[in-house]
Amino acid sequence: MTDEPTQNADNTDTEAADPAVETEPEAAESEASEAPEEVERLQEELESLKAERDELNDRLLRKAAEFENFRRRMDREKKRRREAGKITVLESMLEVMDDFERSLDAAHDLDDAEDPEAAYESLKGGVEMVFQKFQDQLESLGVEPIEAEGEPFDEQLHEAMMRQPSEEAAPGTVLEEVQKGYTMGDRVIRHSRVVVAAEPSEHSN
Repeated sequence: MTDEPTQNADNTDTEAADPAVETEPEAAESEASEAPEEVERLQEELESLKAERDELNDRLLRKAAEFENFRRRMDREKKRRREAGKITVLESMLEVMDDFERSLDAAHDLDDAEDPEAAYESLKGGVEMVFQKFQDQLESLGVEPIEAEGEPFDEQLHEAMMRQPSEEAAPGTVLEEVQKGYTMGDRVIRHSRVVVAAEPSEHSN
């Protein structure tokens, strides 16, 4: 009978200590050493963001100032152009005013004229000349009269003052121009005031 190997009951396996495992005091000490570095990093980021914010604010203020200066320049330029346009119109109107003044002087002398008929004809011719000159000045500014009489009524150009039955004109045709209208380019300065043809039966009663 062979003897079986006996196990030593007192021989227990010991676990080797893991060097990667830190004790609680060591972990706390490590975190405490890293805290100042993290705070410093965050402060640097904060300072960088503040500097970026200040730069953006400065750029925004400069752009706002540039836009305000640009707006003021445009306002001054528009005002200058309006004034220049007014002066151009007034210069042409002043010439017509001079002609009217001369016509009035001629009218005052009409009673003392040796030949009243000839003086009247001269005055009439002067007024007609002033009227034509005024029309020429308006034309030079791009102002043109609106064609109305005999034309189909157009609410974009005409303003109907009344409707009048007519057997000669088709309904909706302008029979008479009460007040002349004018355009300048594609803009209506004043609508023509007109009388519009209607069916005779509309007013038969």
